[in-house]
Amino acid sequence: MVKPLFKHNSGRLLGLLAALLLLLLAFVASIALGTTSIAPLKTLQALIRYDPTDSDQIIIVTTRLPRAMFALTVGASLAMAGAMMQALTRNPLASPGLFGINSGAVLAVVLALTLLPLTSLSQLIWAAFVGAAVAALLVYVLGSLGGGLTPIRLILAGSALSALFGALTQGVLALDESGLQNVLFWLAGSVAGKDMDTLLQVLPYMLTGGVLALTLAYSLTILSAGEEVARGLGQRTSLVKTLSAVAVVLLAGSAVSAAGAIGFVGLVMPHFARYFAGNDYRWVIPYSAVFGGILLLLADLAARFPVQPGELPLGVVTGLIGMPFFIYIARTEFTQRRGEHDESRTDA
Repeated sequence: MVKPLFKHNSGRLLGLLAALLLLLLAFVASIALGTTSIAPLKTLQALIRYDPTDSDQIIIVTTRLPRAMFALTVGASLAMAGAMMQALTRNPLASPGLFGINSGAVLAVVLALTLLPLTSLSQLIWAAFVGAAVAALLVYVLGSLGGGLTPIRLILAGSALSALFGALTQGVLALDESGLQNVLFWLAGSVAGKDMDTLLQVLPYMLTGGVLALTLAYSLTILSAGEEVARGLGQRTSLVKTLSAVAVVLLAGSAVSAAGAIGFVGLVMPHFARYFAGNDYRWVIPYSAVFGGILLLLADLAARFPVQPGELPLGVVTGLIGMPFFIYIARTEFTQRRGEHDESRTDA
């Protein structure tokens, strides 16, 4: 286990404040930079005293500000959901994708486009949210069958449902190829072309999930040490798991419904958070939220430049960033497990 950089709350607080400052800088950069670069002073003027006759300020208020807000909130939500899932399953590779939330949301959108007369973005967002929530609920129910909810059952149920939802999505698109173009947004992930009204539709769910995650942080810290330990300390583990599942659905479901299937944010950022704050989820969850917002703001910024005047899908950028960390985490976990196995055989 890696020793945290900050061992005391005072150091963790200073680190969190520094991360918040970096988040603010990334937010300003996301608004100011793009195909048309805008001076930071004009960016500030647009936020404080909006002039509807200034073309640069129009771009900032109507396009870049909503986009930056989407990147920040979606990144924070996915990272908090990932941190909670890793605490629940005690698996460092757990992420919203493991619960089938991404694939469930995409399948719901494909079905809505194929079977229902849905055309507006707001309608499709609600379809994606329902699909994400149903997928998470199915994983929770299937993981509870046959002897109670355990980390390995959750992992197996999530992996199986993710494969099933992915296969069904491909099957539906094969039958209705005209729907492929409409669903590319959810397949690749993007925060482009959004407005504040769309954000306001999912923001209450993100905020509710975030508050619930912070409320459960102390219980998750105890639960991450093992269910028997948590029960011995008086924790109502079933209630904690149920409420945590609700928080994951609210956070990851609303994020995926708003921005599509963006991978690796929920996997990687909790590891960065634990590097700074240790295993106390009262600090891990806030750190994860801030780091998730920073990652998605910077990834969205990086997506704007390689293929101008177009841009890369956001899911591609986060994949390029997250894959090396995924390989490192997987190798580290495998090495630790093999070491523990060899040690147990030596003791025997």
